[in-house]
Amino acid sequence: MWGTTFVSTKVLIGNGLSPTEIFTYRFVLAYAAIWFFSPRRLWSDSWKDEALMAAVGFTGGSLYFITENTALETTLASNVSLLVCTAPIWTALLSRVFTPREERFGRGLWFGTAAAMAGSALVIFNGRFVLELNPAGDALSIAAALSWAVYSVLMRDLGRRYSTMFITRKVFFYGLATLAPFLLLPGADYNPAALAEPAVWGNLLFLGFVASLVCFAVWNRVLREIGVVASSNYIYLNPVFTMGAAASVLGERITWIAVCGLVLIAAGLWLAERYADSTVPPGAGVRKKVFPPSRNLREQKKKFFRRADGDNCTP
Repeated sequence: MWGTTFVSTKVLIGNGLSPTEIFTYRFVLAYAAIWFFSPRRLWSDSWKDEALMAAVGFTGGSLYFITENTALETTLASNVSLLVCTAPIWTALLSRVFTPREERFGRGLWFGTAAAMAGSALVIFNGRFVLELNPAGDALSIAAALSWAVYSVLMRDLGRRYSTMFITRKVFFYGLATLAPFLLLPGADYNPAALAEPAVWGNLLFLGFVASLVCFAVWNRVLREIGVVASSNYIYLNPVFTMGAAASVLGERITWIAVCGLVLIAAGLWLAERYADSTVPPGAGVRKKVFPPSRNLREQKKKFFRRADGDNCTP
């Protein structure tokens, strides 16, 4: 579903909505709807956890979407798609540095990541290699990828102690709460008149209820079930769904190069899953001093009692 949001965002920008406006509307809709599924608990167990909730709301909410949507306005969409797809690489590197005992990093993971990344590039360019460097827009795209990587790593610890819907509700709340600094940026004005267009309402409802509420809840659950690094590799599928949506909605042509890219993505995901199980139990990798058991405990007992009997019979 997230792969199709590029098309919806492009339609909304074309109808006069700003990136800040798009993010605000979709998160307000999602936050209002999630109260029907998580209405009771208000706060985390501690202020430290509440601060972590604010951090995931900022990195996975306002910072990520504002940087990505602003990049779409300042550089080519192909640049944005390709650079945002580096998020799994940044996620693996951050996990390697900060939580090395929580994830396994075998060769299959790295080979699979490289293959999936190459496949994503083929799908994104789709036979039309147009790569123009735009320092500002490309830097914003990389910032979006890094922001999502930080969000994924922070979610590991929270996902073990809180329910998925509670965390997702916090992401929406703090995503909106941390939006205030971006309201001071140029182009952050609102255009309520654009809401009268049916295409605008349709895409906003999709972004709010499906791409935000449903997808965030599912993604946060996946992070907890299969691990941060393994789940992040599925981000490489986003260009595939973007390609399908662009072909059906915008009439873009799918070339054989894009099909080859799809095969590479599938092969990369298979390699990453087949040869690199990312879920490691807590404490794995910690060396402990273990005393080996006796090869034959019964024989050792016999020898002990023989020595004891011998000692007792000695004059």
